[in-house]
Amino acid sequence: MTLSELFSTLRTIRRFTQKPVPVEVLRDAVDAARLCASAANAQPLRYVVVTDPATVAALQPHVKWAGYLPPEDGVPKENERPTAFVAVVKTADANAWADIDVGLAVHAMTAVLWESGVGSCIMGAIDRPAIKALLPIKEEDELRLMIAVGYPAHQSRVVPLTDTVKYALDDNRDYVVPKRALEDIATFM
Repeated sequence: MTLSELFSTLRTIRRFTQKPVPVEVLRDAVDAARLCASAANAQPLRYVVVTDPATVAALQPHVKWAGYLPPEDGVPKENERPTAFVAVVKTADANAWADIDVGLAVHAMTAVLWESGVGSCIMGAIDRPAIKALLPIKEEDELRLMIAVGYPAHQSRVVPLTDTVKYALDDNRDYVVPKRALEDIATFM
């Protein structure tokens, strides 16, 4: 898979098969995040990789799914839930540029996962206090994001943006994701 193919097919996945993701794949994804550029090389991010089925299940009520869809369509059913989560944590001593580090690291992780055929969903609408109570995260550190991880149980495709940026489901329950045209977002001089 070329980088262009990877980026043109990498989409959010919100329904998963129940096949566990090998720890080696998760390790490779976090290692890619570790190697990313970091402002002032501060490396202020930490990760908690959760594969224990009981903990994965305990996290489920504390993450929000598919805000553009009604819950009956957007929330994965019990047999469609992720098989792993990765918590992305910013240390208390992080510099002002740390959120850029978060974006770079999360993109690296999701790309490496996708390269291995593993889907992901980056989640910012989360119950941070409840999740911190379940995971080994220092009180002074900040839980920034959760990434739901698993093998895809649906397709997701890009379509031209017409009247809304809201994604939707088609008749097969696959995601349809509107994107702006290149000429609408870039000026080449």
